[in-house]
Amino acid sequence: MIMKAESHVVWSTKKEIDLGDPSQKKTYIQDVLTNGLAPDISKLDWEEIERILPVLNLPERVLRLWRFYFEHSKR
Repeated sequence: MIMKAESHVVWSTKKEIDLGDPSQKKTYIQDVLTNGLAPDISKLDWEEIERILPVLNLPERVLRLWRFYFEHSKR
């Protein structure tokens, strides 16, 4: 699935993302979690985020936030 990314999420010159390509999808999720707004983040698959969180290249503060979220959302 090809999609056009919002400019505040993806800063690279490539704005079309192929979500069928695992590498592009991973990079897109990283960008959304780091730069996205609530409406952008709400469109992501939460189970997928939790599953791939350990391999995402996120700033430490963003990684801590999402780890905390997933730890406490199961209570």
